[in-house]
Amino acid sequence: MAFIFPAIALATFGLALFLRRLLRKPGHLTTASPNQDVPILGLRDDYRLADASVRLLSGFTVGQVRALGSFPDYAKLSGVPLPSAVSASFRIEDAAPRPYRPLRWPYHQTMALQKLDPDYWLELESTYRSRIRQRQDLHAQHGSDILNSLPGSELAQRELMEMALQFLCARYPQYFELRGQTFVNRLLATEHHLDRVSPLKVLLDNVPEDFAIMMRDERTGRYVLRAGVICSTIGWHIGQKMGMGLSEIHGEVPDFEEKLSLSVDRFFNRLPADSPVSRGSWSLETGSPLFLPPTDPNLQLRKSQDAKLRIEDVTLRVDWQTLRRLPLSSAVVFNFKALFTPLPRLRHEPYVPALLLRILEGGKDSLMAYKGSWHVEHLVRPVLGGVGEGAG
Repeated sequence: MAFIFPAIALATFGLALFLRRLLRKPGHLTTASPNQDVPILGLRDDYRLADASVRLLSGFTVGQVRALGSFPDYAKLSGVPLPSAVSASFRIEDAAPRPYRPLRWPYHQTMALQKLDPDYWLELESTYRSRIRQRQDLHAQHGSDILNSLPGSELAQRELMEMALQFLCARYPQYFELRGQTFVNRLLATEHHLDRVSPLKVLLDNVPEDFAIMMRDERTGRYVLRAGVICSTIGWHIGQKMGMGLSEIHGEVPDFEEKLSLSVDRFFNRLPADSPVSRGSWSLETGSPLFLPPTDPNLQLRKSQDAKLRIEDVTLRVDWQTLRRLPLSSAVVFNFKALFTPLPRLRHEPYVPALLLRILEGGKDSLMAYKGSWHVEHLVRPVLGGVGEGAG
């Protein structure tokens, strides 16, 4: 995970001008006024057990949420339209991911936020079936280090699942369908009875992307990790981070506490539901490691340089991330997916090899050490140096 929960954890993000513009937007404040003389649902409280008059941080009451029932019109509630359907000729077997290249110079580890295109909140491609199987296997092996939740996140979990399934049915109608409380997945030939399976498990079994649910503690105003399904981390796992705030999660990130902690907390408090954003982070890897927990012996290989390493075995890993607020619970959700490109393919992309080399050679020492590409740089730098700036 990168902006919050990086793959190798992501370094900093200078929110700068984007934050200033976003925080000046009128309206769409997503937290109930603290002066309202009504009880607020606590961080650890299950909305299903609360009185109907209790108010959520979004401003809705528990009774209003119950009245909406299952699968309300989230496009209307959030202000973010449903995606356009892919063409009738779309075949998942032929679908390639868009070539995300979140490289930039000067390399100051800014957040580099972009407005999210509603068509690309979730994106399926040819690895769909194999990635779902891999994620299910990881969950079977690692359990709560992959899928985890804390009390009080029940509404956010359900809301996220319903929004994701609505998206899939609208974007890929030839592959997905909702029949009442049954979700039909034609790609996998499966049906999920949604009233019998936990929302996060439904996401794990059908969406090849990670989700982290951050919720606001009404007592402190801080956002903390309360639930998630996360299969694509290197050096950590979600079980270690549950209940932590943003500063705690990013404790090892260079410059985070000094430069960004207060701005990021404010950003979370003011992010409107109708303004989802996206960004990306990157790293250089040997092979295509998706999940390396702290005890994985392969982590030790990152501390040495293998003279026998082949350039064909090195990949550019990009973690593409989105960030949006859920309209009912007011939780903030990160979702992200890891994409791997063999390094030799980059030589055909204009300016990418030269830009990557410039970052490796001139990036701030603390940021580059944190990114953890040293174990392949002895091979990568000479190869990139042999590719002209305008290669294509």
